Amino acid sequence: MKFLHLLWVCLASSLSAGETKALFNGKDLAGWSFDVIDGKTKLEEVWSVKDGILICKGRPPAVIRTLEEYADYELVVEWQWAPGGTAPNSGVLVHASKPREMHIWPKSVEVQLRSGDAGDFWVIGETLQVEGSTPEGRRWINKSDTAEKPVGEWNTMKIRCEKNTLKVWVNDLLVNDAKALSVTKGAICLQSENDEIHFRKVELTPIEK
Repeated sequence: MKFLHLLWVCLASSLSAGETKALFNGKDLAGWSFDVIDGKTKLEEVWSVKDGILICKGRPPAVIRTLEEYADYELVVEWQWAPGGTAPNSGVLVHASKPREMHIWPKSVEVQLRSGDAGDFWVIGETLQVEGSTPEGRRWINKSDTAEKPVGEWNTMKIRCEKNTLKVWVNDLLVNDAKALSVTKGAICLQSENDEIHFRKVELTPIEK
């Protein structure tokens, strides 16, 4: 498969409020584009689907990105780290816009999936505020590192993007809460960054007005 360039086209979501959409259909990566740091590695060398599970090998650094842009929604992601990894790291990027703003990562807000730090915010060319917290460079640390399950078990993350706010739950525990985001809509991306990670659900539900 030839390297797929990110589509620089803004496609409006046609979902009705309250109607859940599976961004990952359990069969293939229809609805997603692919960008990889070397510009040569094929999609199937990084991302594959087996038995309804989306598998990311973690190397080389890359992103898959929704073709549509979204605003005002709840996103549910279920993920699992493959046992044996030495530095499990990935993330969900929301409100993604300009490709390759930093390294391979587009301009966006990253909701961290790194083992032990799930729910941290990393800003990539954007800004936000977390009440009662001070950033460490681009990083806003989550309020609890006890919400994650051990490596090899499934975790659930809920991300709520509403206007210029962003809230994140890990396994039903609210771990981070941001306001004053500099961006309110964009594409959604998943990272390939270090170790193998599996996804079995990526579902989006528009927030009812």
